[in-house]
Amino acid sequence: EVQLQASGGGLVQTGGSLRLSCAVSGFTSDDYVIGWFRQAPGNKREGVSCISSSDGSTYYADSVKGRFTISRDNAKNTVYLQMNSLKPEDAAVYYCAADGVLGSHCGAYYSGSYHSIDEGGMDYWGKGTQVTVSS
Repeated sequence: EVQLQASGGGLVQTGGSLRLSCAVSGFTSDDYVIGWFRQAPGNKREGVSCISSSDGSTYYADSVKGRFTISRDNAKNTVYLQMNSLKPEDAAVYYCAADGVLGSHCGAYYSGSYHSIDEGGMDYWGKGTQVTVSS
């Protein structure tokens, strides 16, 4: 059974850092595209970052580029999202998701025109973890 579990959220001050973890089971972390998404109250869920299965390439939404880093540790079957220089607008529930397509590439979900990541191809979702940023 495919499962994803996000953790690592919490309360941090503006400018601080957090590292989110997405522990996966039922597959290995480099089998599928893994993406991080977030949803703030009253907002649509948006893609933050993803890492490709095929070549490990990474993609970021413009709003987090240069501040967030996605990585994976296949030995631990875990994908991480290192978040630095956090801003109040980063506060949201963060979710990790997988597309369920072996050897897939983030480019299939990334819009070069809008610099965004589409969640439509994600088949498996974990429960979210809350990130709160105080100003």
